[in-house]
Amino acid sequence: MKVVSLLLAAFFSVNSVSLSPSVLNHFPSSSSSSLSLVPQTISPDWCKALPRPEYKSLERVLPNDPWFEVYKVAPGVFAIYEPHQAEEVISYLIVGTKQALLFDTGMGIANIRKVVTQLTSRPVVVLNSHTHNDHVGGNSLFTFIFGMDTDFTRQNAKGSRDDAQEELAPGMVCGDLPKGFDPKTYATKPWHVSLFVKNGFKINLGGRVLEIISTPGHTPDAICLIDRANGLLFTGDTYYPAPIWLYRPETNLDAYVASVKQLAGLAPQVKLVLGAHNIPVADPSVLPRLVTSIEAVRAGKIEAKPLEGGKATYTTDGITFLLQAPPAGVK
Repeated sequence: MKVVSLLLAAFFSVNSVSLSPSVLNHFPSSSSSSLSLVPQTISPDWCKALPRPEYKSLERVLPNDPWFEVYKVAPGVFAIYEPHQAEEVISYLIVGTKQALLFDTGMGIANIRKVVTQLTSRPVVVLNSHTHNDHVGGNSLFTFIFGMDTDFTRQNAKGSRDDAQEELAPGMVCGDLPKGFDPKTYATKPWHVSLFVKNGFKINLGGRVLEIISTPGHTPDAICLIDRANGLLFTGDTYYPAPIWLYRPETNLDAYVASVKQLAGLAPQVKLVLGAHNIPVADPSVLPRLVTSIEAVRAGKIEAKPLEGGKATYTTDGITFLLQAPPAGVK
């Protein structure tokens, strides 16, 4: 398995190249300053109980940013959180001694590159946990991007206006949008994959090696990222503490079960699980529970709670999945 160093400064320049989750996903979350934001008239129920209590134990940095909240969650690891939008996306900047990696780029509503350059002066490469629009919104701001070698990744790299516009539907914004942001033109801009990568690919940041673990299921290109030396597992949308979306056309439930079993096997090596929505830290004990929970759901042992739009939630052992509703007469 190849270990790649990111010392190619010419490639890694940080110069710019110029459920949407329903409210089911949201518990109370932390709220940012409204400085320099455009007023909005909607105050949806999901954001009324802000802030999330879990953030009180984390070290906050760059406290004056009007859109992002940034927390140091481990040495050299920063959670870049977007609490003003219903996805409550969390991207991660992971810093080595020579380079840094940005795991996801968020909504693209505000300039995540500006935040990243305040956190590190090292060359930065982007890698996405998967290519749903809420995780690739800022990709076009970066020069060097790793992408999984899948057709799903290639298609999504073309960008999307419709998916982005859905993120601004009524009830999806908490508080204010950034000053200068035009909702009418909001779109996920196309980006270029500089290097296609696969399962087992290793990235040497200098003093820190990150390894890609392919975890298809939520999407065909879903991955997790492990820092074995420091016991950190970044799980993207394979796990996060809210209803886990497993109902879209690109979802493969058989693949998802196989992926979470793989992650459960890593639990003894992991000290901290870092998901991509709502709260950035979880105990590794959630990994084996994830397996038993989804297997119980698939075995028909958990009662469905129907929702509008032909979907249903299944909750067991503190973990909730959002799936297609079962046929009439089936629990």
